Amino acid sequence: MGDSDKSGANKADDDMDLFRLEFEDVQPLNSVPRSDSRPPRPAPAARQRQLDEQAVLTELLESPSDPAEFETGEELLFLRSGYQRRYLTRLRRGRYSIEDSIDLHHMNESTASAAIMTFIDHALDRGLGCVRIVHGKGLRSRNGPKLKILARRLLSRHPSVIAFASCKPSEGGTGAVLVLLRNRRRRPQT
Repeated sequence: MGDSDKSGANKADDDMDLFRLEFEDVQPLNSVPRSDSRPPRPAPAARQRQLDEQAVLTELLESPSDPAEFETGEELLFLRSGYQRRYLTRLRRGRYSIEDSIDLHHMNESTASAAIMTFIDHALDRGLGCVRIVHGKGLRSRNGPKLKILARRLLSRHPSVIAFASCKPSEGGTGAVLVLLRNRRRRPQT
């Protein structure tokens, strides 16, 4: 090894000696012990359990296991057996345009029943695919939402109804239902 290696080591030693010489009179500051100012850590959460519970709720809303009972909470959901779930999914997402609408407010059950059946028949005659029925939430009814229950019962039994679902909040929410009808050629006018 040559002189360059020794001169590099000597230079480092010289630098260290200079550093010590400069700081030899330095006194440490009197310091107060520091506190841990971090907030306490949150309690551990069972994230997988939460995800599993959310997945179950999503599955219940999107694919009911019993075609006879489709209401979860206040929302109306129905898909006729034999049809793909995508019809109900698209209906719930508002992918079908609403071609006609009827409002059942201020009707009694017998009048509303006749109005629903007539409305569906006229929609089928005109070749409409998606209609809205505003039944209300039954907030003023003494015994619950009678017209909502009536609409669910009539629509689930009507052979030309493929699916129905409560509307988005901007279209009436759980006080209205979108109805997807089976395409049928227009009947001749009599």
